[in-house]
Amino acid sequence: MNVAELDIRSALKTHFGFDSFKEKQEEIIQNVLQRENTFVIMPTGGGKSLCYQLPALMLPGVAIVISPLIALMKNQVDAIRGYNRNDDVAHFLNSTLTKGEMKQVKEDIISGKTKLLYVAPETLNKTENIEFFRNVDVSFVAVDEAHCISEWGHDFRPEYRNIRAMVNAIGEEVPVIALTATATPKVRSDIKKNLNVEDANEFITSFNRTNLYYEVRPKKDKNETIKQIVQLVKSTGGESGIIYVQARKTTEEIAKILNVNGINAAPYHAGMDSKSRSKVQDDFLMEDVDVIVATIAFGMGIDKPDVRFVIHYDIPKSIENYYQETGRAGRDGLLSNCYAFFSHKDIHRLEKFLRDKPASERQMGAQLLEEMVAYSETATCRRKYLLHYFGETYDKPNCGDLCDNCKDPKEKKEAKDDIVLAIKAVDLLNEQFTTKVMVDFICGRSGKEIRDFKLNAKPLYGQGKEKGEMYWFSVIRQALMLGLLHKEVESYGLLKITDAGKAFVEKPHSVMLAVDRDYTAESSAVVPTKTAALDDTLLRMLKDLRLQVAKQNNVKPWVVFFDPSLEDMATQYPITLDELTKVSGVSQGKAQRYGRQFIELIKDYVEENDIDRPEDFVVKQVANKSRLKVNIIQGIDKKLPLHEIAADNKMDMQKLIDELSMIVSSGTKLDINYYLEEHVDEYSLEDIMEYFEEAESESVDDAFEELKEDDITREEIELVRIKFLSEVVH
Repeated sequence: MNVAELDIRSALKTHFGFDSFKEKQEEIIQNVLQRENTFVIMPTGGGKSLCYQLPALMLPGVAIVISPLIALMKNQVDAIRGYNRNDDVAHFLNSTLTKGEMKQVKEDIISGKTKLLYVAPETLNKTENIEFFRNVDVSFVAVDEAHCISEWGHDFRPEYRNIRAMVNAIGEEVPVIALTATATPKVRSDIKKNLNVEDANEFITSFNRTNLYYEVRPKKDKNETIKQIVQLVKSTGGESGIIYVQARKTTEEIAKILNVNGINAAPYHAGMDSKSRSKVQDDFLMEDVDVIVATIAFGMGIDKPDVRFVIHYDIPKSIENYYQETGRAGRDGLLSNCYAFFSHKDIHRLEKFLRDKPASERQMGAQLLEEMVAYSETATCRRKYLLHYFGETYDKPNCGDLCDNCKDPKEKKEAKDDIVLAIKAVDLLNEQFTTKVMVDFICGRSGKEIRDFKLNAKPLYGQGKEKGEMYWFSVIRQALMLGLLHKEVESYGLLKITDAGKAFVEKPHSVMLAVDRDYTAESSAVVPTKTAALDDTLLRMLKDLRLQVAKQNNVKPWVVFFDPSLEDMATQYPITLDELTKVSGVSQGKAQRYGRQFIELIKDYVEENDIDRPEDFVVKQVANKSRLKVNIIQGIDKKLPLHEIAADNKMDMQKLIDELSMIVSSGTKLDINYYLEEHVDEYSLEDIMEYFEEAESESVDDAFEELKEDDITREEIELVRIKFLSEVVH
C-alpha cells in the first residue's frame, strides 16, 4: 500500500467516517484523481456517489455533477453537507432557486468554498452558466444516471444527449466520470460514444447484492395476496418499504387496506398532481410515511438508504426493471427483503399490451417477459439466476438463506405424464389457443373461449382439474423451456407443437417439476433483519432522537446518521465527540454538526442504567491503531503466514487474533482461507462454521465449551470465527 493509497483512506475517514472502501471504489477514485475519463457500472447500493464525492473534496476546484432529478439533487447535497461543518461545501443549481440564491451559489464557487455542484442538463446548457464555468476551475464533470443518455436505456432523457457539447464549451480538457447502476453492452457503447470517452477506463463491480433476500410467491387470489402483504409488512415492525403495482387504482386500494390495518402507508402514481407526489415522497423520506404503494413512476429520485423491504404485487416487465426496483432496498448494507407475487394471468395481461407494438418491439418485449417468467418459476438459486442474466458467474453452489429456493428448496415431482397431456390438448385444439385458454381447458374452467368454441365438449376437457391452474401454467412453461412447445409472438402467443414435442409424446422421458409452496397458512416468512446492536432500547431512543434532529434541521433522518452508525453507537456507547468519530460512518464534520445531542443522550443512558462500556472501545481512544491495521491487512493481502505478521508487528499470536477480530467486527472483510487450509483440518473447519451458523451468539467461550470434546482448540475457533464474520455476517 503506497502513500497515495493511505492518503485516500485517510481522506475517506476524515470526510465520511469510514475505514475502508467497497469493492472497486478505491481504484475508481484513484482514476478520477489522476484526471482520467472514467466509466462506472455499479449496482444500486454499491456506493456510486462516493466515487465522485471523495475526489471532488480532495481536488482543487469544483466538480459539476449532472443529475436528472431535482429531488435527487437536494437529497445528495443534504447528505454531503451532513458530513461537513459548512453548508457551502455543496450546492445545487436549478429552477427552484431565486436569483439571489443563484448569485450566492456562484459566489461560493468563485471563493473556492464549494467542491460539488449538482445541476440538471437543462440548467447547465444555459449560455450564462456555460460562460460562468469557463472562468472557474472545474475539477471534473460527473454524469450520474448515465443510462439516461442512451436511447437503448430504460430512462432515456433527450437532454442528456447534449452533455458532451456542454463539457466542450466549458473546456475540452475537463475529464468526465459517467456512472450508472445497470447497462447492457449496447447501452454502455452508446453512453461512451455520445460522451466521446471511448478511451475511458471502465469499472464494472459485482451485481451481487449480498444483503438482499429474494422470494417469489404464487399469486392465486387477490384478497389472499393482499392479506399476505399486510402480514409481511406488519412483521417488520414499522420499517420503511415500497410496494410496486402496475395499476394506479391498485396503489390506492392497497394503501387504504394497509392504513386500516394500522400501517402508515400512502399511494404514489403518475395520475397524481406534482404537489401531491412531492408531499408523499417527502413524507416517506422524513419517515412520516412508512410504506409507499407505487407504480413504477416512483423510484429513481429516492435516495433512502434504510428501505427494509420491496414487494412486487405485480411482476415487472423485465429482469432489469425488477433488479432496479429491488435494488432500492438495503442501500445501507443491512439485510432487507424482496418479495414478488407471480401469476400467469399478470403475464397474459402484459402480453396483451405488446400486441399493438411494432414486430421487433413485440418480439423483444416477449423475450424479456419470458426471462421474467423463467426467473419466477426457477427452482434454482435466484441470486445465481440474476447474476447470470447480467453476465456474472456466482461460484457458490447456493446462497444459503438469502433466497427462498436455497432457504427452503421446493419439492419436485415427476411431470412427464402431465406434459404429454398438455401437448395432446394443444394438438386436439389444432394449435389455435394461448396458454391461458389451454389451462382453462385442462382444468375444466368456463372461460369465454371455452364457451364460444364449445371446447367443453372436447374429450380432454377437465382432465387435470384436481391439480389447479398454477400447476398447469408451470407444466406448459416447462414444456416451453424444454422446446416441446413454442409460443408464436406474432400470432398473439398461440401455442404450437415442435418436432421435439411430437417425439416426446411418442417416447416420454422423466421431467421433474418444482411444486410451489403454499404460503396461505403462514403468518410470515420474513427473514429477520440482523442487527449488530447490543442495546435495542438505546437503539430505539437514538432513532427517535435522529428523527427530532432531522426535523429541526429540515433534512432526512439518514442524513443525520445511517442505521449502521446508530447500531454502532448502541454497541459502543460513545460519550465524547472524539469517541463518536470512531463510530462507523461518522466523520469529524458530522460529529461536530449533529453529535452533541447523541452523546448527551448516551451519557445519561449509561449513567442511569449503570452500564459498563466496552473496554476495547475506551482503549481505542488511547492510541491511533490505523498504521497497525494497515500493516495487518497488507500482510493478509500478501498471504503471509499469520505468525510472520504477528512477529513483524511485535505481537504474539493471541494479540494478532484479537486485532483480526476487531478488524472484521468493524466491517472490513479478511480472507485468511490460505492460512486455514494449512492449519485447520477441513472437518474441524466445517464443524466450527456450522456451529456459528446455528449458534445464538458469536461467543468464543460458548463455542469452545460446545466443541472442545471434538478435539477442537480455542485458537482454531477464533480463526474460523474471523472467516465466519467475513464471509457470512458482512
